[in-house]
Amino acid sequence: MSIISSGAEYPFYVAGKAQTSGQWLEVQDKYQQSVYARVALADGKVLEQAIAAALKAEAEMAALKPFQKQKILLHCVKRFNELRDELTEILIAEGGKPRMAASAEVERLINTFQLAADAVTQLDEGRMLPLAVTAAAARYRGMVKYVPIGAVSLISPFNFPLNLVAHKIAPAIAAGCPFVLKPASLTPISALKIAEVLAETDLPKGAWSILPCDRHAADILVTDDRFKMLSFTGSDQVGWDMKARAGRKKVTLELGGNAAVLIEADAVIDDALIDRLIGAAYAHAGQVCISVQRILIHADIYSAVKKKLLEKLKTIQAADPALSTTLVGPMIKADEAQRLKKWLDKAEKKGATVLTGGSFKGVLFEPTLLENVDAELEIYKDEAFGPVAILEQYANFEQGIAIINQSRFGLQAGVYTQDLNKMLYAWDHLHVGGVIINDVPTFRVDNMPYGGVKDSGLGREGIHSAIRDMQEERVLVIKQ
Repeated sequence: MSIISSGAEYPFYVAGKAQTSGQWLEVQDKYQQSVYARVALADGKVLEQAIAAALKAEAEMAALKPFQKQKILLHCVKRFNELRDELTEILIAEGGKPRMAASAEVERLINTFQLAADAVTQLDEGRMLPLAVTAAAARYRGMVKYVPIGAVSLISPFNFPLNLVAHKIAPAIAAGCPFVLKPASLTPISALKIAEVLAETDLPKGAWSILPCDRHAADILVTDDRFKMLSFTGSDQVGWDMKARAGRKKVTLELGGNAAVLIEADAVIDDALIDRLIGAAYAHAGQVCISVQRILIHADIYSAVKKKLLEKLKTIQAADPALSTTLVGPMIKADEAQRLKKWLDKAEKKGATVLTGGSFKGVLFEPTLLENVDAELEIYKDEAFGPVAILEQYANFEQGIAIINQSRFGLQAGVYTQDLNKMLYAWDHLHVGGVIINDVPTFRVDNMPYGGVKDSGLGREGIHSAIRDMQEERVLVIKQ
């Protein structure tokens, strides 16, 4: 049973203070398809207040010492630990996230803030520059320090409404940057619960705002040059359009993909591997940027792996996310399920074989496995963002790597092999941001550099990488 009663109302937070506007956004329970809560909607006037407050707070945020930032971040860690159950129930309701995945996301939220708290006392504050590299510069010494870039705008997606918000807010605090964040309209409550905790901290007055708002009002977060940086996570079409309109500010984009895993003939094909593939392809109804969408299997073991996958997959059904046994919960909305079904029907007409699944009811889309899919179809070349995976066989390792690289995306790829030379070949030749050996591309630890190439984005998340993106180098030169 949900800890939050149906019909609860949540304010937005502008300049660190809870407010309402008289305008409300209804947030649905994604499985029950009924109104779960309402959140206050910010308008253009409120966004202007938030930006002005963030700019005014730049100097005070930049002046925070590492121990002060660490105290703020550790308070968040403590409070999120205390709120575990409530946060889990919110994720299940507003995001349709299965209970096991929801619990795991709350744990990652806590870890992400802990990593940021650690980073503020571990990252070096600067370095010496060897300026005396010519006779003319013999009497000069140089140093570099890292300073906050200034106010940043942050836009987060629906699929990880706690942890992907954390990956924007926690580095901003650690870097010393005021921020204005727009959470996804489908899942805004999680971000507002984070806001409740931030309001308990000693963050400078006006240094932060978390504002659910419509896209029209939020456009100022993209176009306004008073922001020094935009960090966006979401679809590639939206992200690249934002970059084109972002003006002079730095832009980082995490835009997803259609991740592939390659299984060599020397891989150990046991139950653990099969379970790992299924979890990576179908958990949270495949609504994960690095969800396994393409499974490439060496021709020598293709039939054996296919048989094992089907045997296990036929025991799994889309179900109520509140159940502890559910792996595949609802898709975020019925329109997305219908869109995926159209892609699937088109693939069937073009000769694809549906090995299992393929049906849906409302927001529940059964886990689906395909083969013989035309590489020019949307379900193959675009991001399915649903519980669909495609089997494909290849003849040799180099061919398999080449098939993966044909994608316009390049976020992460998984490679199962016992051959060290093949591991290194994959690292050298895969056009992706991360190569995961003997595991699925869905693997991520929150301190590792995370991001993609090609249409998958620009820049890297991960605590240390994100902090550095929110800082800039300032050089000091001394003539002796």
